[in-house]
Amino acid sequence: MKAISSAMLRLPYNHTVETSATFFLVGIPGLQSPHLWLAISLSAMYTIALLGNILIVIVILMDSTLQEPMYCFLCVLALMDIVMASSVVPKMVSIFSSGGSSISFIACFTQMYFVHVATAMETGLLLVMAFDRYVAICKPLHYKRILTPQVMLGMSVTIMIRAIIFMTPLSWMVSHLPFCGSNIVLHSYCEHIAVAKLACADPMPSGLYSLIGSSIIVGSDVAFIAASYYLILRAVFGLSSKNAQLKALSTCCSHVGVMALYYLPGMASIYVAWLGQDVVPLHTQVLLADLYLLIPPALNPIIYGLRTKQIRERIWSLLMHSLTSLF
Repeated sequence: MKAISSAMLRLPYNHTVETSATFFLVGIPGLQSPHLWLAISLSAMYTIALLGNILIVIVILMDSTLQEPMYCFLCVLALMDIVMASSVVPKMVSIFSSGGSSISFIACFTQMYFVHVATAMETGLLLVMAFDRYVAICKPLHYKRILTPQVMLGMSVTIMIRAIIFMTPLSWMVSHLPFCGSNIVLHSYCEHIAVAKLACADPMPSGLYSLIGSSIIVGSDVAFIAASYYLILRAVFGLSSKNAQLKALSTCCSHVGVMALYYLPGMASIYVAWLGQDVVPLHTQVLLADLYLLIPPALNPIIYGLRTKQIRERIWSLLMHSLTSLF
C-alpha cells in the first residue's frame, strides 16, 4: 500500500482518471519528506486533545457541583473538539506515517460534513461562553435568572440548528458536482475547496456560498464576542480590588488568546484558498487548515478547563482516587 501511495504521489497533480468512488489525499503538497515527523507531532497533539477533553467531560458529568451554565457549555465544547479532531487526525496520521491516502467518496463527504458542522458549532459555543462570562461579571446578581436551563438548552439547540442549516447545502452542493477527472485531493483531509476544484463543473457557487456564509457566521459571532469582552473589561476596570482585576484580566486574556488561535488560522485558510491561492504556497494553505482543526482542541482543555479552579481540583481528586485504587 505504501509503495502504491508513493507512486501515486509522484504522479503530476493534473493526472486524470475516470469517475471513481475513491479519492487520494496527498497530505501536504511539497512537504512529503517530513511526513513521519508530522505524524508523530499530530499523534501527540491528538492524544493531548483527546485525553484532555474526555477528562473534562467525565469530570463535569460526574460532579453535581459543576452543573452551572459555564461548565455545561464547556462540556459541549469539549465534545465538539473531540468530534472535530477525530474527524481528520486519524486519517492524517495514516497518510503521514504509512501512506494510507485513499478515502472513499462517502467517507470523504462524511468527513467534510462533520468537520464543518463541528467548526460552525464551535464558533457559536465560543459566543455563548463569552455571553456567559459577560452575565457572570457584569450582572452577577441576575446570573441564575438569565441563564436558566431552558435558556441554555435553547442556545445550544440554536447553535446546532444554525450549523446544520448552513453546512447541509454546502455539502450537498459539493457532493453533487460531477467528478470525472483527477481524484487526487491536494490536501490532508477532505476540505471542501480542495475537493470542489476536482469537479468537472464550475466550483464557484459552492466556493462563494462557503466564503459568504463563513464570513457572516464568523463575522457576527466575533462582533458579539468583542462587544461582550469590551463590556467585561469595562466592568473589570471598575472593580476596586486590584487582585480581582488581575484575576478577571488573566481569565479574559486566556479566553481571547484561544479565540484568536481558533479564528485567525480558520479565516486565513478560507480567504487564502479563495483569494490568495496564487500568492501563498499550497503547503502553507494546507498547514493553516490543519492547525485550525488541531490547535484549539489541544489548547481548550488547558485554557478553559485546567485554569478553572473547580475543574482543576476535581481532576486532581479523580486522579488521586484512581492512583489510590490501583495501589
